[in-house]
Amino acid sequence: MKNLIVTAVILLGTLSMNADTARTKTSDVNIINVQDDYKEIALDALPAEVQATIKNSFPGSKLVKAYVNPKKQYKLELLTGESNHYVFTDEKGNIAKKY
Repeated sequence: MKNLIVTAVILLGTLSMNADTARTKTSDVNIINVQDDYKEIALDALPAEVQATIKNSFPGSKLVKAYVNPKKQYKLELLTGESNHYVFTDEKGNIAKKY
């Protein structure tokens, strides 16, 4: 009888040790879909105002590519040193965003 009680205590003790709640790792992932309807255009097709803004605001940078969307907003790819940067302007050369 004594062995039966000891065995039951040991069995219950080992079961309670494994009864810890399971921990799961969760991560928050934000997915952003960017749909841009920009189409590439020739560099000489840029309005003079946009060309002047690039020349004055980003001296020493080289204009690599230019894109336009139906709203006449421009996405410009600039090369500064060894890194590329993007600048967004309107048709009057006002800078909307740079990255």
